[in-house]
Amino acid sequence: MTARLFQLFTGVFATAVSCHPQPGQPKYDKVVLVHGIFEDGVSFEPLRLRLETHGIQCYVPHLKPRDAREGIDKLAENLKAGIDKEFGPTDRFAMVGFSMGGLVSRYYLQNLGGAERCESLMTISSPHHGTKAAYAYFGKGAQQMRPGSSFLKNLEDTEDRLGEIPVISYRTPMDLMILPTDSSVWERAENYSHPVILHPLMLYSKSVLDDIEKRMVVKKKGV
Repeated sequence: MTARLFQLFTGVFATAVSCHPQPGQPKYDKVVLVHGIFEDGVSFEPLRLRLETHGIQCYVPHLKPRDAREGIDKLAENLKAGIDKEFGPTDRFAMVGFSMGGLVSRYYLQNLGGAERCESLMTISSPHHGTKAAYAYFGKGAQQMRPGSSFLKNLEDTEDRLGEIPVISYRTPMDLMILPTDSSVWERAENYSHPVILHPLMLYSKSVLDDIEKRMVVKKKGV
């Protein structure tokens, strides 16, 4: 019952914030939206609808296994294969990663050659320095998200491979999944804090979605 009520709430909330009647000029033709652990990408629906209103082609991969039990690096390999299939091996795109999806995106960009074709990276409530919540779950992916893991050290050591890619990191100081909450603060990025009450609601936050849209779309003159 609780899960159903949450779905109904987010569905209504998403409808309220995802309507944008005035299409603008997109800065990016293509965008990849990378979901978090236990998810399938449905939570990106409000953002996807906004971006598609402006003619941006969105790709929302369904990464498996969703609990990352085989590792974030394995999910990044699947992400690469999906992007190559959807957009071809050379087309350029922007990326948005939610929670663990931000780490999947970074591994793809920094270790699998993705940085060569990425125009922008935005992460939303991603544990760039790990999260203590990862100790509550088993599996390789959860281990990789624990503070001080060798996986996180690899991301830190290879972030120079991002080159000049502009990076944004959004966080909420009330996050109960990213512990401590400032683990989403990433020195390589421009960091923005939004007072959203729950981790999953970051993808339904009007202020977060407005800011992402503003950075991906140039409004037409007179609008």
